[in-house]
Amino acid sequence: MGKLNMAAMLLMLMFVSIADAQVFDIGKYGGKPNSDIAQALTSAYKEACASTAPSKVVVPKGTYNLSPVNFEGPCKAPIEFQFQGTFIAATEKTTEESWVAFSNINGLTVSGGGVFDGQGPTAWGKCEKNEYCKSLPMNFRFNFIVGGSVTDITSKDSKQFHVNLLGCKDLDFIRFTISAPGESVNTDGIHIGRSSGIKVIDSNIKTGDDCVSIGDGSQQITIQGVTCGPGHGISVGSLGKYKNEEAVVGVTVRHCTFTGTSNGVRIKTWPASYEGSVSDMHFEDLIMNNVANPVLIDQAYCPWNQCNAKVPSKVKISGVTFKNIKGTSSTPIAVKLACSSGFPCQGVELADIDLKYTGKEAPAALSQCSNVQPKVSGRMNPPACTAPVSLN
Repeated sequence: MGKLNMAAMLLMLMFVSIADAQVFDIGKYGGKPNSDIAQALTSAYKEACASTAPSKVVVPKGTYNLSPVNFEGPCKAPIEFQFQGTFIAATEKTTEESWVAFSNINGLTVSGGGVFDGQGPTAWGKCEKNEYCKSLPMNFRFNFIVGGSVTDITSKDSKQFHVNLLGCKDLDFIRFTISAPGESVNTDGIHIGRSSGIKVIDSNIKTGDDCVSIGDGSQQITIQGVTCGPGHGISVGSLGKYKNEEAVVGVTVRHCTFTGTSNGVRIKTWPASYEGSVSDMHFEDLIMNNVANPVLIDQAYCPWNQCNAKVPSKVKISGVTFKNIKGTSSTPIAVKLACSSGFPCQGVELADIDLKYTGKEAPAALSQCSNVQPKVSGRMNPPACTAPVSLN
């Protein structure tokens, strides 16, 4: 038998030992409903993290105030947080980048059905609309987590991103709920950066920015059974803005439904960019309900005209399939593959696309391509690459 990798061993240990986990209830540490439990929760975590046996930190049902907390590892054994209550963030300005952070933990489980209310309406709009509001905390941050899951948790009304992942490996989000209005600013649902083996499964994401965004250095990402909308869709990128960005390899988006989003699935790179690469992308078995730009490769991504759109992107895109995508488009151009003139897309496939245009600007949906020659098979509505490139 070959050696199990570290993440697999951790997951096995977590599942086998969960029933025998030592319990650390915040009540023992002075945590009570209708009060700030940050200190009690931190104290419970410190003892649980020091345990040589698997442990479980429990927050019973109730409504709690919660100041920013950072659960820093490593711990001596797998650890579970069972959040059963509703947690209310402070509305006062903070210097913290995140509200709830988990860092450097091997074998992490977050569960319990808890709701984390970031109190976003108290902060939205206080930065300029087109500005990344780094002074506002995101609801969750996961840094360098190896092996684990986040299950049946709700992130509500984050002041900024709901979830940010950095340097994580083999972490699953299952039945994860994100809830924020479509007009909330910079509230990306789940942003994945420089992580591998990440899965977002059977989750419901409603927010004001990308439902899921995948940044540089991400590998083997699976997004399956996700409902997205309102929001900006599921995006790979934007890429190429910064020097030494790492390649994005192996992204699969399947069995997802988009409703009323401003994009469906897209790959976006900056013009006049640094070098980079995107490969092995699969977008399959998707439903679009009145979605703008359902299928999109945009290698001239230039929000707010803050770049030189005339200089081609240097990010190389290859091995991309769009397969079995059906539904309705709210924009005339339902399929747009706008690749770089400097590095044309390679190995792009379109198969079994059936998208109907619901508006009045054109008699039917259109498909537009530039600097790409996709392989086409199956039913194709709109007919592939037939719209003039000059049409916007």
